[in-house]
Amino acid sequence: MIQSAYTLETHVPLLVRTSRVASSSSSNFPLNTSLKARIADQDAELLGTRKKRRNSIQTRAELRVNPLLQTESPTLVELQRLPKWSEVVQRNSPTASPKESLGEEWRKYQGSNNWEGLLEPLSPKLRREILKYGEFAQATYDAFDFDPHSKYCGSCRYNRQRMLEKLHLHNSGYRVSKYLYAMSDVHMPKFFGRSDSMDLWSKDSNWMGYVAVSTDEDEIKRLGRRDIMVAWRGTVTQLEWMENLRDILHPIGDLGCSECTAIKVERGFLSIYTSKNYATRYNKHSASEQVMDEIRRLVALYTELGEEVSISICGHSLGGALALLNAFEIAAKGVNVHANDPTRKVPVTVFSFGAPRVGNGAFKETLEELGVKVLRVVGRQDVVPKMPGILFNEGMEKYEKLIGDVLEFCPWTYKHVGVELVLDLKKSPFLKNNPDLAGCHNLEVYLHLLDGFESSSAMFRAKARRDAALVNKASDMLCKELIVPANWYQMENKGLVRNGYGRWVQPERDVDHVPSPHGWGLFSG
Repeated sequence: MIQSAYTLETHVPLLVRTSRVASSSSSNFPLNTSLKARIADQDAELLGTRKKRRNSIQTRAELRVNPLLQTESPTLVELQRLPKWSEVVQRNSPTASPKESLGEEWRKYQGSNNWEGLLEPLSPKLRREILKYGEFAQATYDAFDFDPHSKYCGSCRYNRQRMLEKLHLHNSGYRVSKYLYAMSDVHMPKFFGRSDSMDLWSKDSNWMGYVAVSTDEDEIKRLGRRDIMVAWRGTVTQLEWMENLRDILHPIGDLGCSECTAIKVERGFLSIYTSKNYATRYNKHSASEQVMDEIRRLVALYTELGEEVSISICGHSLGGALALLNAFEIAAKGVNVHANDPTRKVPVTVFSFGAPRVGNGAFKETLEELGVKVLRVVGRQDVVPKMPGILFNEGMEKYEKLIGDVLEFCPWTYKHVGVELVLDLKKSPFLKNNPDLAGCHNLEVYLHLLDGFESSSAMFRAKARRDAALVNKASDMLCKELIVPANWYQMENKGLVRNGYGRWVQPERDVDHVPSPHGWGLFSG
């Protein structure tokens, strides 16, 4: 954790004066009665004006981290027992909680019982696993080239062999096995990164995510199984993409249920997931075909060896929507069936963050029947999980008796899927009181709140370890007293380098990191 510019400590004025009184008394210099009275009056005034100071970062921190300060009249003894604010905001401490072994209980953390008994309060083991998948999703943003001045805009900055290392995730125990690319047949200009350069790496496609698998033996032992993980990228253009959403639902097509016209999803999401064009370099095969081929290969490889295997799919924002479509197709087409035993299925779990609604009631019911488990992490102040279907959604079920089957056939009726974990931005003492809409949707804000979450009724976790500075990587959400610049995550000199003639130019990428449409080899994309 970073530390404030000045050390904020609870009850400083009261304790300073108290210690001064004690010091004077022990030195045989008795205080006169008027001075004692003045100190008592100041202490009373301090406690009496506590409510007026609640908007300051110190008081917000005190109230959220220390339950005793919610009482109207905390005593001096109670105040002295409270942890100092400087102990909460630290520089020299680990930025993640220790990993704990899941062992034979790994299935319940993958949602076999819909996370019953693990969310209220939040299990420390589950918190650590959700954070892990959130960091894998965050990697899709950190590695994405969104600079319109770069001819590689819309690609991944690094090749798949080195991406996790470049993003300081090399100790995760996972290895990236494939990159995923997508395009769209519908007009969604605010979603895809486009370069202003005439010399483009691709005019049609964007890097959309990656497939990784746990390969480290210690990590496999800790997890209790081999984990196949898919991370889908969301959008890097703030909330502008929402204007491209259309409330009209579209039949899901041949994602495993071509004859079932009742299952419908948002058209834009479906287009990104299924669009392809043989004339393109990176999307001769759709994102759906790319990811399904790789998952099919990995499931067959490891189940034939008799290993326990899981499929975990994660994504933030639109990435969470793509994760649901991916999970639906895997289960509907039976790609998660064991190679040696057709009666056994590899569990499929989705961990989504700030994801919008994707489909209608038939989509939700079919996904549940297929056994897909979904844990939706949503922010109370985030508007994206309320989209699309602001008016017609799962909340209309209570009117079902009055309007019968009308909702089922209404082309605007969306329903969320899975179990919901709600985070409240107001509980963090690190965040501003008046955040912007885009900041509320930021994934790093989600991970910060998740690290501090214990239960819906508890305050921010005092032992939260995730570095608060990460919140401001691509936002301006931290309190100004923390002295962390907004939107600080960027390339040096915005990517420009000085050549041998002293001119500032866009550099060529190392050949290792030039995008490639192939899924194999040293230089694969």
